[in-house]
Amino acid sequence: MEPAVLGGKLASSLIAPLVKRLFVADGPGAGLVDKPVRLKDLVSFKGEKRVLNEKDVRRLAEHVVQQAMDSPGERPFRSAEQTAVADALARRLLALGDLDMDDVQAVRLGHRELAKKLHHQAPAPDGLSTDACYFLDSATEWACLQILEFFTRRSTFVARTLVEQTRSQAELIARIDELIARSPRPGSQDRTFERRYLPYVAERHNHITIYGIDLRDSPDRWPLEVAYLSLEATATEERHLPDEHPGAAFTVQLPAEEALLTHDRVLLRGDAGSGKTTLVQWLAVTAARDGDRIPYVLPLRTLIRAGQLPTPATFLTSVGCPHTPPEGWTERVLTAGRALVLVDGLDEIPSADRHRTRDWLQSLISGYPGNNWLLTSRPTAVRPDWLASEGFRELTLAPMRRPEVKTFVERWHAAAQAPEFETPLLDSLSTKRDLARLATNPLMCGLMCALHRERRGYLPTDRKELYDAALTMLLARRDRERGMGALEGSELGEEAQLEILQRLAYALVLSGRTEMDVETAEGIVERCLPTVAGQGDARTVLRDLLLRSGLLRQPANGAVDFVHRTFQDYLGARYAVEEGHLDVLLSHADDTQWEDVIRLAVAHARPRERVVVLRQLLSRNEPRLTLLALACLEHATALDPGVRTEVETRAAALIPPRTREDAHFLAGAGPLVLELLPGPEGLTDEEARAVTITASVLGAGEPDGALAVLRRFRDHRSLAVRRQLAGTWDRFDTREYAVEVLDHLSRDDLFVVCDSPEHLDALRLMRPWHRLTIHGSSSPAEIIDAVGDPDTVDVLGLERNETLSTLEELMAFRSLGALWLKDCVNVRGLGRLSELPLTELTFNHIADPYGLRALHGLTRLSLDQRFLSGHLHDHLPQDAPLEYLYLGRNTLTSIGLRGLERWPTLTTLSLDRMDTPLSAGDWQEANRLPALRNLVLNGSLDGYAVDAMPELPSVEHLRMPTQGGVRDRLRTLASRLPALRTVTIKTYGRKVPLDLYASFFPTAEVIDDRL
Repeated sequence: MEPAVLGGKLASSLIAPLVKRLFVADGPGAGLVDKPVRLKDLVSFKGEKRVLNEKDVRRLAEHVVQQAMDSPGERPFRSAEQTAVADALARRLLALGDLDMDDVQAVRLGHRELAKKLHHQAPAPDGLSTDACYFLDSATEWACLQILEFFTRRSTFVARTLVEQTRSQAELIARIDELIARSPRPGSQDRTFERRYLPYVAERHNHITIYGIDLRDSPDRWPLEVAYLSLEATATEERHLPDEHPGAAFTVQLPAEEALLTHDRVLLRGDAGSGKTTLVQWLAVTAARDGDRIPYVLPLRTLIRAGQLPTPATFLTSVGCPHTPPEGWTERVLTAGRALVLVDGLDEIPSADRHRTRDWLQSLISGYPGNNWLLTSRPTAVRPDWLASEGFRELTLAPMRRPEVKTFVERWHAAAQAPEFETPLLDSLSTKRDLARLATNPLMCGLMCALHRERRGYLPTDRKELYDAALTMLLARRDRERGMGALEGSELGEEAQLEILQRLAYALVLSGRTEMDVETAEGIVERCLPTVAGQGDARTVLRDLLLRSGLLRQPANGAVDFVHRTFQDYLGARYAVEEGHLDVLLSHADDTQWEDVIRLAVAHARPRERVVVLRQLLSRNEPRLTLLALACLEHATALDPGVRTEVETRAAALIPPRTREDAHFLAGAGPLVLELLPGPEGLTDEEARAVTITASVLGAGEPDGALAVLRRFRDHRSLAVRRQLAGTWDRFDTREYAVEVLDHLSRDDLFVVCDSPEHLDALRLMRPWHRLTIHGSSSPAEIIDAVGDPDTVDVLGLERNETLSTLEELMAFRSLGALWLKDCVNVRGLGRLSELPLTELTFNHIADPYGLRALHGLTRLSLDQRFLSGHLHDHLPQDAPLEYLYLGRNTLTSIGLRGLERWPTLTTLSLDRMDTPLSAGDWQEANRLPALRNLVLNGSLDGYAVDAMPELPSVEHLRMPTQGGVRDRLRTLASRLPALRTVTIKTYGRKVPLDLYASFFPTAEVIDDRL
């Protein structure tokens, strides 16, 4: 029956007089009693003032049902069910006397929730038709609405609530006065301090050194706005969408400075010189100027040197901030969720200190939720998912691509006022592959620019020669180019400086640190002075090196480090070779922190020493060390051919790679790997995918060789292989890759992602794509123009599109069955989508989701949208036959799972990670889904309050990421899901011991999902 018709049959004029008879007559006065008036004392069919009995209540219910049946028009349900419906309604009305609440509490609860309580107290009998149940629920709600209306009109209710409000306000005022007396308001002091602190942070971090620009009369520090280059970050996990979403497995790519826009906790990995610290500075300066977050820049090497990691109260003093905040200011900022905490350099502290650093971070995060956290590290410093249990998203800074290298070179030469060298250098980088391969990060690009200008257009082509030239430039130029003599009598030549610097570097390498005390450094210099020709004492020489060498710096009072870890490793390796300490280096080969040192030592070593190093690496018979030996070949220009062959043969046994992790590790050995990659013939699907990953990673430095490998796999049928090929488009020339690879791929279940206008234009060169994802603010007209025939598009994803507001122009996609709107923040109104054959919709953070309830054909819905109030059924299409529902963190936080029972067709429920645990009431909603078979938890079990979860006997399949340190939660979860048949653990290709999960779920099959 239509709701409007049913509403007419349950009009207020019918129910109101009957409801009034259920309660005792009102009395005068304010009703001021010692205890609240319970409902059981107000109903007229219980207690001493009883005027009705249960039979009378049943007659009232029968009268309501009869009036509805006799009303003109369609009957609400079959006549044969009239008695059963009347009995059920009577039981619900009688249940009013059993509720443990008073009238004020009932009014606060609202008529719908009150009706639910009566429904649970006296459920409907089995066998009622859907129409009868619908009438019964509606009649209960209408009755509850009239009951609450009746309560609010009672004189005693009005008087008593006014008195209670007066009392509550008086008590609240007294408590606030007491609190203010104990703790004076800090607001004005905090604001005054922040007006000093934020400009200090903005100025403190707004300058960086661009290598080689500090020549002649140029300044040695440049504004961040001039020097900063936006780099790309990639997520190691798959695209952050529901896992069951077909075709959603693409690597996420985004500008690095936007890392914290969609995730408040990020672990950013990047190679030496990739720009991690510069990004930290950019985020700090941006936040300080915008004023929306309070930035704290915490370099770990400085913090560790002090011994004790800082508490919030000592954040500023630990990094040498000259301003003293009001007492408790940092704690108040963190408690309010206003902080941007930037922890830089996890790889620059010893391995032994990383565990307590993680404990320190976990303590801060759990104590102060709601803030933004960024942690930086070299790629291999810690294992994958090192902080996954704390909700950290892992991103990796990608190597600079050709457009980014070009932009960097142009900015460098503009800043250095040397335009005449810009074009020749760009030409060299375009034509010399070996040279271009070195220009993959800002550090190396800066050195190349400086050396190119320094040598009037000549550049070395290998890493060792490049570093040698850079050191000569940095150390020998001070007198010749700046016209400066020695400071305070210190006079050291280039070789003498190198001798001291490499001893300092080697001491740091041996200690596993990147920073040492000034006293320690002076001691090393003092022991070195007798062997070098120079003047001055140790303190003077060290200060001279700090001021003039361009290689040393003083990051904090009492500390010394190298301007970049690359120089420390290079000089440390040089000293180890000169002193015959190769055995010391090899004894640390198991430590990833020593990889670069060993590779550079091979570059410095004599041919016979290289043989010793490589054979010892091979003798350990460990895959990583075999690949390390292979990587060392890049620097072994002179080597016994037999040893080179042995290394290559042993490395060939590790190829093909079998997992994503293996592929990335293999790519670290360098472009030589491209010559050894097999396939596709004779490879399993997993091996074929890993080979394409390896070639994709190497594509940034060796596009021609990598493209030759990927071209061989373009006819592969595996979806995982095709996804990898489609997802690496941006690493290659857009048009060439579209024609040579993309256009040949089978379109079955496959998306193509357009990250730029060039990608969009390249669509015209290819056969139609039925599934498209388009990043950026292209207008619908531009998209339609690039697609050509919009009728061929079945699935369309739009991401970070700020141009899109109305969905009018999307009506051209008349065959569209699925639409994703991710971070399209200006979109308003979804109602027009009802004109499309849409069965699937994904969206988040749109301006206005109005019209969602009109999409009656949806079977799959994924949303991460904040709602101000209400239940799910107030916002989602109630009559849609939903089978799959994904709820993001914003939706879960704002309305939880309330109202979920309205979709009994749901078979899959997927929940984002949670900051605020679900309640028992939320989980009860899931318990009322008869068809629920699949449960997907996308975060740590700590966030889901599994203790409050009831038994879900219909759930047969569970999917979740790896869980760390939550054994009690796993045990509890297993007890709540007794019918489980499979448990899928999302490992993203990492090696995870599945035996642990099998022990908790003994009756289920545990599956490793590596995608």
